[in-house]
Amino acid sequence: MDGQRDEQHDDAGDRDDPATGGDLPRPNGRWVALAGPLRRIGLIGAVLAIALVGAALGVLAGGRVDTDIGPFRANLSISPARDGGTTVDIPPLGALLLDSHDGPTHLTVRLGALDQGRTEALLDDPASISRASQSAVEDVRSGIMRLGLRTLGASVLVTLVLAGLIFRNSRRTAWAGGLALLFTAGSLGTAAATLRPQAIEEPRYEGLLVNAPAIVGDARRIANDYTKYAEQLQRLVGNVSQLYTTVSALPVYEPAPGTTRVLHVSDMHLNPTGWQLIRTVVEQFGIDVVIDTGDITDWGSEPEASFVGSISLLKKPYVFIRGNHDSGKTAAAVARQSNAIVLDNSTTTVAGLTIAGIGDPRFTPDKNTSPAGSGLTPQVADQVAGAGVDLAATVRASPRPVDIALVHDPASAGPLAGTCPLVLAGHTHSRQVSKLPQAPGQQPTTLMVEGSTGGAGLRGLEGEKPTPLSMSVLYFDQQKMLQAYDTITVGGTGQAQVNLERRLVENPTAGVPATTTPTPTGGAPATPTPTPTG
Repeated sequence: MDGQRDEQHDDAGDRDDPATGGDLPRPNGRWVALAGPLRRIGLIGAVLAIALVGAALGVLAGGRVDTDIGPFRANLSISPARDGGTTVDIPPLGALLLDSHDGPTHLTVRLGALDQGRTEALLDDPASISRASQSAVEDVRSGIMRLGLRTLGASVLVTLVLAGLIFRNSRRTAWAGGLALLFTAGSLGTAAATLRPQAIEEPRYEGLLVNAPAIVGDARRIANDYTKYAEQLQRLVGNVSQLYTTVSALPVYEPAPGTTRVLHVSDMHLNPTGWQLIRTVVEQFGIDVVIDTGDITDWGSEPEASFVGSISLLKKPYVFIRGNHDSGKTAAAVARQSNAIVLDNSTTTVAGLTIAGIGDPRFTPDKNTSPAGSGLTPQVADQVAGAGVDLAATVRASPRPVDIALVHDPASAGPLAGTCPLVLAGHTHSRQVSKLPQAPGQQPTTLMVEGSTGGAGLRGLEGEKPTPLSMSVLYFDQQKMLQAYDTITVGGTGQAQVNLERRLVENPTAGVPATTTPTPTGGAPATPTPTPTG
């Protein structure tokens, strides 16, 4: 019996050595005692690791929301980081870096497309601008709250799925999910507890924003000036409707039946007030064709492309050439409008007028728009003049005589002398009418440079007096010769007024003369019921 018990004990307690077939020694009691705690420590470490990994993956996968901030469509996202902070991406201009909070989370705000309807609504009601600034803060707060809740939910969900696949144990999975919730909530709580609102006043800049005087440095002063200027323009644009009465009362020139009316605009630079003015003039003056000589945007970015959506609302042919602030994407966005025609060293015939045009050869959104024009080095001057040479060849090769040639920079106009009677340009933000040098035996050519229909955008607010909004109405007879033109200026010389000057072309076949017939002025004070005088 004793031998049988010993054999059973050996069978129960000993293990066979796989190498020799003999018995291995029994486990030491001390190791048996440590096995339990070590296993528990390993399980705790595994649960912590899965919670950390799941929380991080959840933040990366689900820590983002889309929201509206003022007129912008924005994307908010959170990512793990050591130092915290906030990045405001403004593609393609660059980014603002704010030391807004401490880690371990980093907030990224990416501004996307500009909603045209909301942008114009800011100017339809003067009080809406102040309301928009207040609602933008609430938009950000609401977006961040939704972002935090979404991030918490995503981190817990990813952790539960990951722990369930690895542990296949409901208790351990629940512990991992709870720890992920704790980690994520603690990280967000740390960011909230260390929030520094004053950081927005001390941003660091990256990308083109470093060289953008319209945003860097005087941003707060420009915003204040724009609010005042927008309120003034709200009244001024209403006064434009009175211009038609002024025009009809002018005894100087009465457009004959068959007259083609062309509205020349240029250098909008993203100012939505320009669209209000254009729509009013198109309706009141019975415009047949709108011609835009470029710089409809400021940076040529994809978010800005939504700005051109107002073209289709005009319901009139819209002929466009690209300026040095317009990209290929800008031109493509314009071309998508049902009534738009984009010219790039090409011709078109609209309302009986044959028009040729070429885009600016440069794309320099990070340079100031000035008479010197985007760093006018000798090489750039040759490039700009070369565009005029190319267009002149296109005009000469046209099967139909060209009535109007379009260039963005008047420096491109020289080679067009003698090829057509009229060249339209912009770029300088200053209205000017002159004759191009005439060669013997060639027809005279007039150069008409338009001011900025958008008041130079934000750049127009950098000086003490805002740049006026300007455009011109050109009258062509049935032979497509320029007979007269009206120059319209809104808010010029820092005064609250709308000015209209009509000028006659005494000898259309010889171009616009240096002297004109009397130039009545339609001026309207900034009151709800203006009384223009002719």
